[in-house]
Amino acid sequence: MAEEAGYRASAAARSLVMGRSNTIGVVVTNIADPFVAGVVSGIEDAAEARGYSVFLANSHAEPEREVRVVHSFEERRVDGIIVTSSRVGALYVPLMERMQVPVVLLNNQRASEFAHSVLIDNVEASLKATRYLVGLGHRRIAYLGDRFGHQSDNRTLLRIPAAVEEAGMEFAPELVVHGDGKPEGGQRAMAQLLGLERHPTAVFCYNDMTALGAMRQIRSHGLSVPGDVSVAGFDDLYISQYLEPPLTTVRQPMRQMGRMAMETLLRIFDGSDAARNLKVEGQLIVRESTASPKGKG
Repeated sequence: MAEEAGYRASAAARSLVMGRSNTIGVVVTNIADPFVAGVVSGIEDAAEARGYSVFLANSHAEPEREVRVVHSFEERRVDGIIVTSSRVGALYVPLMERMQVPVVLLNNQRASEFAHSVLIDNVEASLKATRYLVGLGHRRIAYLGDRFGHQSDNRTLLRIPAAVEEAGMEFAPELVVHGDGKPEGGQRAMAQLLGLERHPTAVFCYNDMTALGAMRQIRSHGLSVPGDVSVAGFDDLYISQYLEPPLTTVRQPMRQMGRMAMETLLRIFDGSDAARNLKVEGQLIVRESTASPKGKG
């Protein structure tokens, strides 16, 4: 009779009875970011396998908006929340005490004693990429960062000078400039570097979107990549292999990281032990946007 009448169980009624909504809230900085797409795909893979639905919301990298979105998810009675590239990570400890909703931070941007997180070992990955550029013979290596990047940006900044100085060179502070993690910001920041009396021969970028803007700015100055300036990124977005030239970059296992974040929540729901801080390794992918500087190699 239920089948003939087209009956469908009410998810809302079921959640009241079971005390669980089988929904997860995911807060992302920008839904149009290809990195976010990869991460969310991984979250959905693991969620769907266990019968969970995913709600998605943009924070637009604004701390106040991020907090509002998290509270709105709490009001929706989600079972757990995943936040990508959080701008307010340190606030989640007191927030969780009030909310009683487990939260997993993915690529947390602020230092905190947060309970559960999944992140790439950007320190080691950045060191690997910079050493590669030094090995090509570059002596003026710039870092094009993200002024909103907080912790991950600061950690990278610690490693680039270290890699340069271990090769017996002095790192020049003017070779550090900041964009906003987007191509437009990468263009503006690269223009600053090209305006120096001696521009860098290589640039390591905060992410691939920044690198895309940097490469465009280099060409607009009548220079070539990698002939005049080598460019390396971070993420290995799908488009990176199709740029001209294809981009050397550090590969983040985006889908894997999303699955790991969701699996951490599932372990919490099941009452199992869940690792507090999970780290994944980045892989240096060498393509044609990097080469030895002119007169070298």
